[in-house]
Order: sequence, then structure tokens, then C-alpha cells
Amino acid sequence: MVTPTGSPDSAGSPDVTDPTGIPTTGRTAWTGTPVVPGVAYAPALVARAEVSPDAVRRFGERPVPEPDVSLEAYDAASRSVADGFTSRAAAVSGAASEVLTASAGLTLDKGLRGAVRTRLRGGHDLLTSVHAAVEQFVGVFTGMGGLMAERVTDLRDIERRLVARVVGEAEPGAPEPSEPSVLVAEDLAPSDTATLDPALVVALVTEKGGPTSHTAIIARQLGIPCVVGTAGIMLVDPGTALLVDGATGEVSSDVDPDDAAARVTADVEAREALASWSGPGATADGRQVKVLANVADGESSTAARRAPVEGVGLFRTELCFLNRTEEPTVAEQTAIYADVLRPFVEHYVIVRTLDAGSDKPVAFATHEGEENPALGVRGLRLSFDNPGLLERQLDAIAGAAAETGTETWVMAPMVATVAEATDFAAAVRSRGLKAGVMVEVPSAALLAHRMLEHVDFLSIGTNDLTQYAMAADRMATDLAHLTDPWQPAVLQLIAITAHAGQEAGKPVGVCGEAAADPLLATVLVGLGITSLSMAAAAVRPVGARLAATTYDVCQEAADAALAASDPAAARVAVRAVLDD
Repeated sequence: MVTPTGSPDSAGSPDVTDPTGIPTTGRTAWTGTPVVPGVAYAPALVARAEVSPDAVRRFGERPVPEPDVSLEAYDAASRSVADGFTSRAAAVSGAASEVLTASAGLTLDKGLRGAVRTRLRGGHDLLTSVHAAVEQFVGVFTGMGGLMAERVTDLRDIERRLVARVVGEAEPGAPEPSEPSVLVAEDLAPSDTATLDPALVVALVTEKGGPTSHTAIIARQLGIPCVVGTAGIMLVDPGTALLVDGATGEVSSDVDPDDAAARVTADVEAREALASWSGPGATADGRQVKVLANVADGESSTAARRAPVEGVGLFRTELCFLNRTEEPTVAEQTAIYADVLRPFVEHYVIVRTLDAGSDKPVAFATHEGEENPALGVRGLRLSFDNPGLLERQLDAIAGAAAETGTETWVMAPMVATVAEATDFAAAVRSRGLKAGVMVEVPSAALLAHRMLEHVDFLSIGTNDLTQYAMAADRMATDLAHLTDPWQPAVLQLIAITAHAGQEAGKPVGVCGEAAADPLLATVLVGLGITSLSMAAAAVRPVGARLAATTYDVCQEAADAALAASDPAAARVAVRAVLDD
């Protein structure tokens, strides 16, 4: 467990403890999992946004209407909440748009509505019914573990918004800062994180969550310094000036304001220096490393093209499926994919086929009632009993490639066996495209040398690879140290995969969130990774870090990380190598 640090009060007899049992009185320093590098110093804005108890009480004093009338009120509230998610999704792009769209779908979920209806007909009032239905789904999702457990935060957020709509209040959410602030929260829902203004929210610190949570992913996209899994941070007094270091995970209130201001100034200057990096990706001694973008739609692809990237390393195609009750036609898919490919006609785009299932349910494709969807029928496995789904998507991708003239590579998610890789590659090549697979399942990493006998490239999805390798739910705060891609076991699997690529003379990239960490990027390159794909906001910091580091030093950094006992020790060891 990530343990906060600090000292008791001056009397030496602390009288308050946080949930971990660690003294909190006089706490001046905390440590969490670093997610987005950067230094910020500002007053704490503590988010404890809930629906007004008075409004809930007044609503409870009203006569309980007939069940059908209450269900109509629920339907109206759920439509309003879902519309809010959808409108916010339209105002952003990339990962933020994807998770907001998923939340809109979850708000209108028929199973959730059915659970509310059952309780209404059992004589319960609407608020009690909503709470009980959400708790039922929370229990189910928590029991499923893996990516589904991550949706618990979304469910809690949806419940708060539904209750607000029902009682006639504005929907709750992260408070709007009136000055530059450090936003402190137990956790943040995607709807809160996606709409943050980086000019006012200068850093994020959460008590829960891990390095691949929705908060972390969106913070990377926005470029906001972020530390997650920071036990005890919710006990900080609002308005307390906090110094946040997103590179080390350290949060402190016991700092000299002048010293803090100097650190922030130095960080700003360093970031400005990084902003001048214009590519192409390479180490200081000229070893090429392609720096690519992760995109989700035509808008994010157009925006990414303005960054100094050499193509797209991950196009998440599932975004166009999430709100559909029926499969889009081949023509519809072709038009959507062409919008993504067109901005990169002079480069190449790696398209990931439908990564549905688990935390990304698609009405017409995913299987319901699985005991553990994270280990169930998701990704490529959806095509096993529905081959037409994949065939039609490949036809659309090929059509978009032909229409735009953009070099197009295609990869499948959740590939576990050589036979799966072989069959997928044959289907892709029959359409004149390059074929690859995602390395997310540990078996794919261990068999990478055999996979490369049949495919043209590999791309490592570090989010899932870390979760499956460490058998740790990425949303479990007590396990945040296990879901850290700096885990030596995860780096060892990456090393095995990269070595296989070197022997085969074929590219092996990383498209998971780990690629956006400039420090970790040096390790990945030292392991033999040939491309790094990330949110556009991370491109310049990563590219500049590599440009200042020779390949030999990257290899030394990789050796140091592999030899470390845990992620924290690995970060310290790598910094020592780079400082030398």
C-alpha cells in the first residue's frame, strides 16, 4: 500500500488517524502514485460535492406517488443526466470523450432502470429505489473486479446526479475554482475531470485511484500535474497551500512559499523548453524512436496532427460503437475511420479493432451476465462466435484506407494465443493491410517471438498488461503500487516482447499510458521499444526527454529499473542514472 509520510504534532501525541491508522494531526506531507509530471503550488480546493441534505429531506417529506409516476420521474432524470454527459463528451475529445460517452450509456442502462422499477413496485420511494439499485450494481461490478470495478466511481457519480435531478437541484461535481488551485478529492468521476480548466486547476491529488484510472488518463490528456492513491489527503484543510510534485508523487504543505515559487518557476521554464521540441523522435545520439499519438475520433486526430508526431499509434475504434444499439453499417464505419486517417495521409495510422466488453459494453456485441468480464469475452474474443462483426469492421478499415490513401496498420486487442494471431493476420492481409496484435495478456508477451512469425508488428498495452500480470484491480487504491507500470515484473514482460521484436527485425511499440511518462520512456527505449504512442499533450515532454538522452544511457536506465525491488525504487534508480 502507498503510505503517506508526515510527522505528528509538536506534542508528539497525535489524536486523529486516517483510515490507514496513520496519525494525521499535524500532517504536512503525503506520498501517492505519480501520474503526470509537473510542479504546482496553490491552495487546496477540496471536493466533497454531494446533494444538499435539506433538499433530500424535503423531497422525502412529500407523499410517495404511484410506482409508474416515480418511474417516469426516474426516466426524465436519467435522460437529463445522460444528455449532460453526451454534451460534455461532444465538447472534448480523445479519452475524455470516450469515458463520458460510456457514462451516458451507463446512465440509461436497462438493467439499472429495471432494478429501480422492481424496488418501486415493492413499495419503496424513488430515492431509496435509486440508491438500492446503484448499490446492487456496485456490488456486481466490484465482484467482477478488473476494469468493471473502475465503473463504481462512475456509478456513484451517476447516483448523485440522478438524485439532484429528482429533488430539483443542480447536478453536483467538482467545485469551480475562483483562483488557481490544487483540486483535492477522494476520487473524481470522468464528468468532473474531463471539463477541468488547466488554467485554474493547476494540479490534481486524489485519495483513491491508480495510474490507469479515468482520472489519471484524462489528467494526462489535459497535461495537469497529478498524483493519485494519496492516502489521508482528504483530511487536509481547504485553502491549505500545497506543493505538488507530479514526478515524485510528493505532496507537502510544510514548505517555504519562496522556495515553492522557485520550484514552480523552474518547472515552468523546463516545460517551456520542452515545448520547443519539434521532432522527429530520436535519442541524443540519433537512434530513431517514433513518437505517435493516441486518438479516438476525427476531431482528436486533427488535433493530434498539430503536434510533432509521426503518425497514430492507437486509434480506438470502439468510441463510434458505444452509443449504438445496432451495429453501424460498413459504409458508416468507413466514413468515421476515414475522418481519422485523412489527417495522417503522409504518415501511418495503427487501428485497433473493436475493444468492447468489460468496462466498455456495446449493446449489439458484448455478452451479458459474465461472472468476470475482464477475463471474459472481450476484444478479439467477440469475433469467435460473431465473425461477421470483425469481418465488417476490417472491410470498413480497408475502405477508409483506400479512400484516403493513408498507410494503415491494424491490430487486435486481447490476443492470447499464436493461433489467434495467425488467423487475425490472415484476415487483415487479405485486405492489403499490415497486421499486428496487442500485447496485453502475459501469454502474448511470453510468446512474442512466435507471434512475430505471423504478424508484422506488436503493440504493448501497458494498462491491461500490468493489471493481468500483477492480478490487481487498477481501481483498488490499496493496490495502486501493484498497478504501476514501473513494476519490475511488468518491465520484464516488456523486455521479453521488445527483444523478440529485435530478433525478428520487426517494430514493437507501447501505446498504453506508460508511454506518456517521460522518465519511463527512457526505460522503454532502453528495453528495445521502437515507438511510443500517447496523448498529444505528452508528446513534447517525452520527445524532449529522449532527445536529451543517449541510447546507452537509456539502456543503463532500463537495467536499473529491472533490478529495482519496487516502482518507487525503480524511479529513484533511473533518476540517478539520468542525473549522472
